[in-house]
Amino acid sequence: MPLTIHGIGTAVPAHQLSQAEAVHVAHRINAESPEQARLMARIYQKTKVLSRGSVLLENDGVEGSSKERLSFYGSESPSTAQRMQAFDDHAGGLALEAAAKALSDGDISSAAITHLVTVSCTGFQSPGVDLFLMEQLELAPSVQRTHIGFMGCHGAMNGLRVAHAFAEMDPKAVVLLCAVELCSLHMAYGWHPEKVVANALFADGAAAVVASAHPSPDNPSPAHQSLVMQRSGSMVIPHSADLMHWEIGDHGFGMGLSPLVPETVGAALLPWLRDWLTDQAIDLEAVNSWAVHPGGPRILSACCEALSLDPNQLLESRGVLQDHGNMSSATILFILERLRRQSTAGPCLALAFGPGLSAEVALFDLQR
Repeated sequence: MPLTIHGIGTAVPAHQLSQAEAVHVAHRINAESPEQARLMARIYQKTKVLSRGSVLLENDGVEGSSKERLSFYGSESPSTAQRMQAFDDHAGGLALEAAAKALSDGDISSAAITHLVTVSCTGFQSPGVDLFLMEQLELAPSVQRTHIGFMGCHGAMNGLRVAHAFAEMDPKAVVLLCAVELCSLHMAYGWHPEKVVANALFADGAAAVVASAHPSPDNPSPAHQSLVMQRSGSMVIPHSADLMHWEIGDHGFGMGLSPLVPETVGAALLPWLRDWLTDQAIDLEAVNSWAVHPGGPRILSACCEALSLDPNQLLESRGVLQDHGNMSSATILFILERLRRQSTAGPCLALAFGPGLSAEVALFDLQR
């Protein structure tokens, strides 16, 4: 039984950091020598991230130094407790904005929601974002809650699989899925190349969908197409567990990101994906649109090369990375939102990657 996405909502923090401002922050907390400071600008330029949001930014515009705008990161690295307090302060509001937009976009009342799925790998507290959403959206106390935690950049794909299972189990189920990630809470101090690259890529954002087993109306909103999830799949790439990891330390959640990730993903992707699509009775060449999680520009290039895609087929993935940075699990939903508003119909394939190394895939049908 397919899962129809009726509405999608996205949200980013009110204040944005330009690439130049992000480099200034990196100079302050990462560079330990003039040589490293010079290298920093090149690292940030290669990410292709031109703008990113952070809930920690205290104002917008050109006034004030990066230190004044981002005073959370002072001379000493904040503790994990301080970072989790910031998550508690800010995650609910961003999640609520995305969830409210999804309900409005799908023209679905909060009273209709039967299941709530939340996704995050950047913060934890209990009561958490799920109960905050229930209260603020006035969801029924009987709404069934499920949290997908610490899965990394593909977490929303796992959340969609859970939503799909709920819809298959109960045709009356209406699922609200919300992914909220505050990656800027976990900037690492010091010159650790893998962590410097992670600092340069990640940002804050939230995205939500409302979905059910019921098809969209015969005459959906002309602003977007109907997005129907048919199948999903998963693969763990053997002998790759040490290439990407996400660990809780005394000063936030630390990411290890090996430069071997893109080539490892590229080498494993084509044979697995061809076999998976064959099981779905569809050829790789029949896929009309692609939503590939932009873990970074090298990941997108590796996927493009491995799958023999035209670079234009990943324009939306590159566009989200450029405009917002890598917002971890929320990012793939930003890309799907953009694709849904285009005129291309037919099969759409979503791909996301995370620690493991693991890959998640979902096959959608875009319908007018």
